[in-house]
Amino acid sequence: MQISETKNDGLARAYAVTIPASEIDSRVADEIKRIAPQVRMPGFRPGKVPANLVKKMHGEAIHADALQKAVRESVDKVMTENKLRPAMQPSVTLGESYEQGKDAEVTVELEVLPEIEAPELDGLKLEKLVVPVTDAQVDEALEQLAGQQKSFKKAAKTKKAAEGDQLIIDFVGKLDGVEFDGGKAEDAALEIGSGRFIPGFEEQLVGAKTGDEKTITVTFPEDYPAENLKGKEATFDIAVKEVKSPTETKVDEEFATNLGLDSLDKLKELLKGQLEQETAGLTRTQMKRSLLDVLADGHDFAVPPSMVDAEFQQIWAQLEQEAAREEDPEAAMKEIEAEKDDYKRIAERRVRLGLLLSEIGQKNGVEVSNQEMQMLMMQAAQQYRPEDRERFMEYVRNEPMAAAQLRAPLYEDKVVDFLFDKAEVTEREVTKEELQAAIEAEEGAEAEAKPAKKAPAKKKAAAKKADAKTDDAAEEKPAAKKAPAKKAPAKKAAADKEEGEKAPAKKAPAKKAAAKKAPAKKAAKAD
Repeated sequence: MQISETKNDGLARAYAVTIPASEIDSRVADEIKRIAPQVRMPGFRPGKVPANLVKKMHGEAIHADALQKAVRESVDKVMTENKLRPAMQPSVTLGESYEQGKDAEVTVELEVLPEIEAPELDGLKLEKLVVPVTDAQVDEALEQLAGQQKSFKKAAKTKKAAEGDQLIIDFVGKLDGVEFDGGKAEDAALEIGSGRFIPGFEEQLVGAKTGDEKTITVTFPEDYPAENLKGKEATFDIAVKEVKSPTETKVDEEFATNLGLDSLDKLKELLKGQLEQETAGLTRTQMKRSLLDVLADGHDFAVPPSMVDAEFQQIWAQLEQEAAREEDPEAAMKEIEAEKDDYKRIAERRVRLGLLLSEIGQKNGVEVSNQEMQMLMMQAAQQYRPEDRERFMEYVRNEPMAAAQLRAPLYEDKVVDFLFDKAEVTEREVTKEELQAAIEAEEGAEAEAKPAKKAPAKKKAAAKKADAKTDDAAEEKPAAKKAPAKKAPAKKAAADKEEGEKAPAKKAPAKKAAAKKAPAKKAAKAD
């Protein structure tokens, strides 16, 4: 096998590999010898089928498999001998003129990861904005909870229903005088003003009393789920069986015990913990973004274009989905198109930060344990049907990139936590509004990292996760391909999204897996 480098330009590499025909033929002969005892053919005793007949029967398939293995091993050898760290899966192409009996000419093209100097971590300083939870906030949460626990009591028969009252009704819906499926109910509870029924339904029951019977006319919305009812005018025959008035929910010991808690103090303690957890998530987001800004400002190394393009394509696909959900999809997409260059810069920043965090993690021994990985696999498997879960876990065990995709978010968090521990952190108490404002202010940093033009605010909302999700701090080999975190809609402020909203990232597997399945067919690519 001969290997020669044909390109070395920046992070781009290319190699020409010649696999001698004799090597391929030897593999074919060995395989025929191995399977011959297992071949069954009429007229021959088991294990006695001549090798030439075995070759005639299975030669094409055996040759294709032998060629595939030879190409895959040649790519592994290219990676090992040249100490390459591929950014993405290499492109592996078999020469078009190849045919059996001839040497195989293979071209291997790839981009390598840059050499990154891990930053000096001494002197790293971060400010932690904390929001203390007050008794007044706990009391407010209690009142909100009580408001959600509505109860009603039977009203006098002469009571006319008003907004906020509950009616117990029977109803029958009809289209052109004919009852339709799903349009009938008995003892249905309807709260006037709740908006649970279709527009116009609840409003026409204002003033109704116990024992009233009436027919109302409503029009189903154009986006109603049932196709036969969309936009249709319908009548409903309604019998009011009871009118109930709302009762005030008193926040006391009984209220707490009705919720399954021992006491009102326990309920307050639980609510306080929830509020603290909520603000702690925002605080972490703020700290993480500050950390990423520090890292981004201090590093400007070249990143593989293929990784940047993969990241950008993921961002763009998400933006297109969000634009499609806007009231005017065409206008939303036009606005996004005008900011395309800004999104490309965001993609580049994400890739650079991901590679940098990966380098920091590797240099400082940060790793995801086998036990942690097993937990990740088990959690991810829950989204599948029970009978498919073991198959999913087996797939992850055998696919390095699938495993990396699961591992990356946790690895990233562990690197960030490592940096938090190394940093000199000063705390400052702020209000929740001030904390959210600080997070929004930090969102602009990624858009202003390099470009002369500041990214528009709407774009920041849609792609702000570059700070909350550093893209691929991946274990052992940095990320090769990343999936972005979920974006907020292009027109929606996203300050309320928490840092934990990350999507798994993909990376290049270890060297031997980097060119895992070179093809036997011409002009095909490695898996």
